[in-house]
Amino acid sequence: MARDIDDKVGAFVPGPRLEMPGAAAGPLAGLDFAVKDLFDVAGAGTGYGNPDWARTHAPAAATAPVVLALLQAGASLRGKTKTVELAYGLTGENVWQGTPINPAAPDRFPGGSSCGSAAATAAGLVDFALGSDTGGSVRIPASYCGLYGIRPSWGAVNLTGACPLGPSFDTAGWFATRASILRRVGDVLLPGGGEGALGPLLKVQEAWVNAVPQTATALVPALAGAERVLGHALSIHLAPEGLDQLFEHFRAAQAEEAWASLGSWIEAVKPAFGPGVGERFAAAKATDPARAAAARAFKDVFRTRIRALLDGGAVLAYPTSPIPAPHLNASGEAQQAVRERTMGVTAIAGLAGLCEVTIPCAKVDGAPVGLSLAAAPGRDRALLALAEKVAAALHLPL
Repeated sequence: MARDIDDKVGAFVPGPRLEMPGAAAGPLAGLDFAVKDLFDVAGAGTGYGNPDWARTHAPAAATAPVVLALLQAGASLRGKTKTVELAYGLTGENVWQGTPINPAAPDRFPGGSSCGSAAATAAGLVDFALGSDTGGSVRIPASYCGLYGIRPSWGAVNLTGACPLGPSFDTAGWFATRASILRRVGDVLLPGGGEGALGPLLKVQEAWVNAVPQTATALVPALAGAERVLGHALSIHLAPEGLDQLFEHFRAAQAEEAWASLGSWIEAVKPAFGPGVGERFAAAKATDPARAAAARAFKDVFRTRIRALLDGGAVLAYPTSPIPAPHLNASGEAQQAVRERTMGVTAIAGLAGLCEVTIPCAKVDGAPVGLSLAAAPGRDRALLALAEKVAAALHLPL
C-alpha cells in the first residue's frame, strides 16, 4: 500500500482494516479510497453501523459493483468507514463504534450517516471516499467537514450490494478534497452522456431564507463565483408550500420505505439501537398509510414541477446546510430542530431525483459551510465540470 494510516479521527470501523489494491493502471491509479460500511466487499462482513446487524448477517458473497469499479479503475481500498446505525441519522453519531471526529471542527458533529467517509477524507487519510445519500448523508457531512461531495441523480450509480434504507431515494455518493478528484471518480462511476452546457443559475429563495443569516452572508462570495461562470443568478421561489412541507412529505415517504426495507429484520431480531435511531424506526412503523400515500403523490407532482424547470440546463444554487455542524454537546431537541431545518432543503434533490454537488467555500464561527449546485437528472457529468469551474473562480483547490 502507498502509505500508512494513523486514524486519529476514528473514521474507520473498529478492528483490522479491510484493504485491497487497485488495478496497476487506470484513471484512478495512485489514489486511495474508503468505503462506507453499508457496501459489500466479498468475504468481509457489512456491519451497517449496528452490532446486531453484523451478528445476524454472513460475510458478503460478492463485492458491490460500485466498489469493484473503483478498484478496476486503479484506486486502492484502505478500509471501511463508520456509519450511523442503518444509515438513519444526520449528525454522524454512533454509540457502538464511536462518533468520528470532524477534522475541520473537532468540537462539532461530522454529519451523517456517511460520517466515517467524510472524516477519513477531511483528515487526509484517503483521497476520496464512498458514501450513500438518502436524505442528505453525503451533502451534509461534506458541508460540515469542508469537502466536495456529490449526490448523483437517483439511479445513476449501481446500488447492488448496498444495504437499503429508502430505495426510491437512496444514492451512492462520494467525497473529495479537490474538485478534480470528485470529477475523476464521476468519470468512472457515472453513465455516459449529460455533458452539455448548463445555465442559467437560479437562486432558490426559500433555501437562502431558511439558512441562518451568518451562513447566508458567508456564502454570498461563493454565489458570486458561480455567477462569474454562469451569469447573474435569477431569484426564484421553488416551493410555495414551504420547506417545512417538503420535509414532512419527504419524512413520510422515506419512513414508509425504511420500514418496508428493514422492518422485518427489526421485528425478528429486536436489535439494540443508540439514541434516536430506535425512535425513528418506531415512528416509521407507525406511519399512517394515508399520510405516506399523500407524500408519494406530492413527490410525483414536485418531481414534475422541478424537472420541467431544469430540463433546459438550469442550475439551482443554495446553502447546502442552513447552519454549520451542531456542537457535540447539543441537546437532542436542538439536533432534531437542525435535522428538520436541514432536510427541508436536502429534500429538494431527494424528492426530485436531482444531482447535487456541494462546494466547500465558506466558514461560520470557524466551521465549514458549503454551497450547493443542483441540476436535472442525468446532468451529473456537466454538474461536476461546472463545480470544477466554480472552484477555479473561487481559487479553491482543484
